[in-house]
Amino acid sequence: MKKFSFLLVLSLLLFTACRKDHVDATNTKTLQSSINDMTSSLSTIKQIKFNEALYILKTFGVEADGDVEELKALGKLIDGKKVPEILTLADEVAQKNGIEWASTSPPSLGEMNIFGDDKAKETDANDVKASSLSIIANPTGDDGNGAPTAIQIVPRLVDASGKPVSFTGAGLEATLEVFSNGVKLSTAKNLMQDNNFKGFNLKFSSIPAAKVVDNKIDITVSVKTTAKTFKMSKIGLDVNPSALKVPAPPKTDSTAVTQDPNAVIDPNNPTVPPATSTDPSVTTTTPAAPKQPAADPKNTVSKFLSSVSSQNLKAAYDTSSNPSWGSYESFSNPTSGFGSVKNVSVKNITTNASNPSGASVNATYDVTDKNGKTTSLKVTFGLKNVNGDWKISSYKINP
Repeated sequence: MKKFSFLLVLSLLLFTACRKDHVDATNTKTLQSSINDMTSSLSTIKQIKFNEALYILKTFGVEADGDVEELKALGKLIDGKKVPEILTLADEVAQKNGIEWASTSPPSLGEMNIFGDDKAKETDANDVKASSLSIIANPTGDDGNGAPTAIQIVPRLVDASGKPVSFTGAGLEATLEVFSNGVKLSTAKNLMQDNNFKGFNLKFSSIPAAKVVDNKIDITVSVKTTAKTFKMSKIGLDVNPSALKVPAPPKTDSTAVTQDPNAVIDPNNPTVPPATSTDPSVTTTTPAAPKQPAADPKNTVSKFLSSVSSQNLKAAYDTSSNPSWGSYESFSNPTSGFGSVKNVSVKNITTNASNPSGASVNATYDVTDKNGKTTSLKVTFGLKNVNGDWKISSYKINP
């Protein structure tokens, strides 16, 4: 009998020792098994809060498409972490996303299960009975000229008569998608815990100006309950074009003029080659002088700015040999490159310095983008001699 009792105690000890106290994300099976082990060691209230934390991290803490990919991303995020670490991480994600949730607050999100068990339960707060979804979209903010800087988008679950449905203690996943001319511009998520949900504050400064057509956007909001996902769209919402996101013109942090590394130039007289030795015992080899450009380097800068202004971006790109501008596709990008420019008005171009290998040109001009916003720029262009032609090799915007 004593031997049997000893074996029973030993078996229980071995079973307890095999239970994991941290996440094992080797695969989906070990992820679920380790989370189940961790959950089983918690009190009932702690179990609920732990499941809520995992849901917060899976929904808002990772970027992935579909439940399977979200689980994989979640596994990488929490692999090796213990319960307190996961709760702390969920608090940080909730705060960052403006979600009214905390690991120390009472349970508030209904039945949460990150492994996809969406079957309605008798006490499932997410099984909200509704007929449809309505959206209220109101302009907010002021750019100083009386125009809005954002849109407040508030969804409401309503019954068949259009009246808001009353519910509380839910954790409904609400998603906002923003489009213009059929192209998706952004996606945002939040938790709808009751029908007093504050919604989404869509700032115009988060929307790329180059992707907005006719200064209008379309929005779609979806709210996922246990039994159904409700969707509603609004088409043709006006935006304030002056408040949209406009990229800064490409620039480099160098004004250095690229020179032949083998060239030796007298800093006091850069246009005159250094004197050669007169010692007859010394044999010197004079390298062939590079072909000197006949044109003034500012002509190249003038051609570049004129080509950008007329949107002949291929001609503009051909005047350069600047690694910082990358490929032609990067150079002409309508969002982050010179493709966003509508017009250039040149005020002044002067040659700052010049020698057979390199030159520096200063230019002052106004740039107007495709949304009508004008910016005054003072730019230093570095140029280098490429087979007798001046090519722009660097570009710096000055204060």
